[in-house]
Amino acid sequence: MVVMLKRVLLLVLLVVGWPALAAPVVLVFGDSLSAGYGISIEDSWPALLAKRLEDNRLGYTVSNASISGETTAGGKARLPEVLQRVRPAVVIIELGANDGLRGLPVAQMRQNLLVMITAARASKAKVLLTGMKLPPNYGPIYARQFEESFKTVASAEKVALLPFLLEPLGENLRDFQADSLHPTAEAQEKILDHVWPMLKPLL
Repeated sequence: MVVMLKRVLLLVLLVVGWPALAAPVVLVFGDSLSAGYGISIEDSWPALLAKRLEDNRLGYTVSNASISGETTAGGKARLPEVLQRVRPAVVIIELGANDGLRGLPVAQMRQNLLVMITAARASKAKVLLTGMKLPPNYGPIYARQFEESFKTVASAEKVALLPFLLEPLGENLRDFQADSLHPTAEAQEKILDHVWPMLKPLL
């Protein structure tokens, strides 16, 4: 009887098809730099990442949960629900720029990043943290503390770190929109090429 049931089940699976396994997800959790601010969302670097993963047949999909204007405090509050809903295999945390631009306490930003990394790891996801730098008009002490915070957090939590997301753009104004803060559509490929070497080992 048991053998017969197994044969019937096997026949059903062959006819209907084996249950499709959900593709692992790369979650991009950031601010306007990842949300496609001022450009078409299809041109944003997370969208280009999804295409690259598909072209390379790596079997991953991308979920972009980035929100323009997001701070690390907002991200900390929002992340648990996103992790539960998306269940990512890899989380790219791209937050902190708005903390710096608003002159928020660096210590609080570090703590928020630590909480987000802990939550991502608790959900069994690997983490890539992306850093940011501030314009010199924010003062050398604050700017240095801000930049070093990403290194401090990554080192303490032993997660992969991309020190400066916009590094390949340098001071080339042609790569930025009129506000001089947000990259153009044409610059998104440069950002992805910069992220890729740090992300690929986590896949």
